Amino acid sequence: MKIFTTAQVREIDAYTIQHEPVASIDLMERAAMAFTSWFIKKFDGSYTVKIFAGPGNNGGDALAVARLLLERNYKIKVYLLHSSLKLSVDCEINLKRIQTISPGNVLVLNEQALLPELSGNDIIIDGIFGSGITRKVTGFPDHIIHHINSSGAYIISIDIPSGLFGEDNRSNDPGNIIRADLTLSFQFPFLSFFFAENEIFTGNWEIVNIGLHPAIINDSDTPYQSLDKEEIKSLIKPRKKFSHKGTYGHALLITGRYSMMGAAILTTKACLRGGAGLVTAHIPGSGYTIMQSAVPEALTSIDDSDKVFSGISDLRSFDAVGIGPGLGCDEKTCNALKMVLESIKIPLVLDADALNIMSAHKDWIGLLPENTILTPHPGEFDRLTGPSGSMYERFLKQSDFSKKNKVIIALKGAHTIITAPNGNAWFNTTGNPGMATGGSGDVLTGLIVAFLAQGYPPLDAVKTGVFLHGLAGDLAKDITGEESLIASDLIKYIGKAFLKVKQSE
Repeated sequence: MKIFTTAQVREIDAYTIQHEPVASIDLMERAAMAFTSWFIKKFDGSYTVKIFAGPGNNGGDALAVARLLLERNYKIKVYLLHSSLKLSVDCEINLKRIQTISPGNVLVLNEQALLPELSGNDIIIDGIFGSGITRKVTGFPDHIIHHINSSGAYIISIDIPSGLFGEDNRSNDPGNIIRADLTLSFQFPFLSFFFAENEIFTGNWEIVNIGLHPAIINDSDTPYQSLDKEEIKSLIKPRKKFSHKGTYGHALLITGRYSMMGAAILTTKACLRGGAGLVTAHIPGSGYTIMQSAVPEALTSIDDSDKVFSGISDLRSFDAVGIGPGLGCDEKTCNALKMVLESIKIPLVLDADALNIMSAHKDWIGLLPENTILTPHPGEFDRLTGPSGSMYERFLKQSDFSKKNKVIIALKGAHTIITAPNGNAWFNTTGNPGMATGGSGDVLTGLIVAFLAQGYPPLDAVKTGVFLHGLAGDLAKDITGEESLIASDLIKYIGKAFLKVKQSE
């Protein structure tokens, strides 16, 4: 799914109005109907619903929702913030419509009005400000937002929480933004929804389709997309009847040290489950028996050192290599990694300690082959590029790093962000908090290397690996729960993740 800027969303709305064609008030009605249909499936008429509408089109949406809920016999109280600001044309129309069917139901709030009484048993629908807001909220609307946030009520925002900017919130005031429990957005998520610092405002978020014109959606370019099942399904290569293990590549994993062989085992198992025809784990001598016992399907390459990675002589028989999980940062390992970087000619994934070594030797970044894949968590990325004040700021650094160094980065998190050298970015939509557990990243590395070994282009390998990794976590969570999920569970559900993606629906 494409992710558009707030300016682009306005253009898409305008194009739909002109070319469907549909009157703007009727498009607003369509959005309100979509919201209401969603709402009545979740909440019955026993709740008191208090709806806050602003003077713009987001307020028009809220007034239309209020009318539609009144027609369905919900207990509704409507508050319209209206002082010196003139109502938008469509907001004015919807105000008259609700006043026609329920005279006196709309209470106008301004600086002179008393703040309405709110209860923790209420449901509040927030339609004060929409995505068009470009300055932080001040004055009387700020007081209303604080009042709503402190009410203890369940808050649902229409399209976007009031006060939140669609993209960059670094200059915003976090105290003056609605803190929704759930945000129901129209047609597309906003970019800001994907960053950790904004979760407190959006809560959980969902998307409802309001039938915006497909032509403008298809023709509008954006560097931002979210990963979805259909895209990943199109990337997975079908297996041919007369194929053999050599058809699906030979992956090399340089991983593990003394006391950290668990990382090597997880990475290797995941690589095998990802479909690589052959997987060789290059490990220190002390891990030989462990690996042979735990993963009999894997080949082993034994390092000269009994405890750490100290070098590997020949990479020519491999199709892809992953380096880093459980590797450690011993001086011998650092030197060995540099030697690999200086000679490698095959697709490469760097994770974990390989990234930590790079952070300590930033002059080696220039050795990275084009389209090398880096899979840091935020701490590893900050060590590589310096601390960031927010996830959005980190994302900007990530994108710049990818473009400057011609590498692909999968920055792990709730919405793992993939950035490419051309400036494009993808936000993952699978996964859950149960995956915040040791070894989860090792599984991802093994998966990505598996796809590289099978001949997937690096960007396709990353997108497919990230999506399936999160989906395996979601399937595992349904059995184990989030709290009990461990990295080994992810490996168990990789196969089911493949099947779910390939199912036709």
